[in-house]
Amino acid sequence: MAHQMLLWGSFGTFVLTMLALDLGVFHRHARVVDVKEALRWSAMWIALALLFNLGVYLWYGTDAALAFLTGYVLEESLSVDNLFVFLMILSYFSVPLVYQHKVLFWGILGALIMRAIFIAAGVGLIQRFHWIVYVFGAFLVYSGIKLFRQGEAEIHPERNPVLRLLRRWVPVTKDYEGDKFFVQRTGLLATPLLVVLVVVETTDLLFAVDSIPAILAITRDAFIVYTSNVFAILGLRSMYFALAGMMEMFRYLHYGLSVVLVFVGAKMLLSHYYEVPTVVALGAVAGILLLSVAASLLKPNSA
Repeated sequence: MAHQMLLWGSFGTFVLTMLALDLGVFHRHARVVDVKEALRWSAMWIALALLFNLGVYLWYGTDAALAFLTGYVLEESLSVDNLFVFLMILSYFSVPLVYQHKVLFWGILGALIMRAIFIAAGVGLIQRFHWIVYVFGAFLVYSGIKLFRQGEAEIHPERNPVLRLLRRWVPVTKDYEGDKFFVQRTGLLATPLLVVLVVVETTDLLFAVDSIPAILAITRDAFIVYTSNVFAILGLRSMYFALAGMMEMFRYLHYGLSVVLVFVGAKMLLSHYYEVPTVVALGAVAGILLLSVAASLLKPNSA
C-alpha cells in the first residue's frame, strides 16, 4: 500500500508541477501559440511519455510497458480525432486565438479529474461485476460502427443541457472580456469564455465514455490506465495548435478509429474465450491507424 501511494503521489506531483510551469511560467500571459512552438511542446510530451514508458518497463516489466504503450497510442489517436471537435467548438464561438490556450488548459485540467473518476469507477465495476466487461465491449463495438457510419461531425452547443442550465442561472456578458472567465460589474458576470469552457468540458465527458472502456480492454491496471490517459491528454493542447491547420488532411482517420474501437470491443467480448496478447493489440491498433493516415495523405481530397 505504501509503495502504491508513493507511486501515485510521485506521478501526481509530476503532473501538477508540469501544469504549474505551463500556466505560471511558459504561458503566464495570453498570446498566440505558433505552429513551431506547438510542435516543440508536442515532441516534448511524446518524449516524456516514452521516457515514462521506459520507467514502466524497468519497474514493472515487459507486459506492463506494452500495455502502457498500447494504451497511450490508443488514447493519443482518439485525442487527435477529438481535436476536430474542439476546433469546431472554438470556431463556433469565434474564440480569439490569443485566448484559446487558456480555455484548453483549464479544459484539460478538468479532463484529468474526470478521467480519474471514470477510471476508478470502471476498474471497480469490472473487479466487482466481471460481466460488465461484455457491456463495455458491446458498447465499443456499437460506438465504432456508429463512428464509421457518421458523416461530418456537427456541433450544436445550444442543445447542451449543462450550457442551457448555465445560461439560465448565470448572467453572461455580450463580448469576451480578455482572458477572464468572470468579471465584476453590478454583480458577478460570466463571460463567453466560460461558456466555451463548459462546452469543452462536457464534450470531453462524452469522449471519456468511449476512451476509458477502450483502454480497459488493454489492461485493468488503474495506474497504467490513468498514466497513459494523462500523457495523451497533456499533449492534447500543444497538438491542437500544431495540427489545427492540417486536420482536414486526415479525412480517413475517423474510419481507422472506428475499426480500432470495434477491434478493442471484440477483444473485450472474446476475453473469456481468448486473450489477445498485448503486443498483438499494439500492432493491430498502430497498423490500422497508420493505414488510415496513409490513405488520408495519398488521397487528400474527394476530387
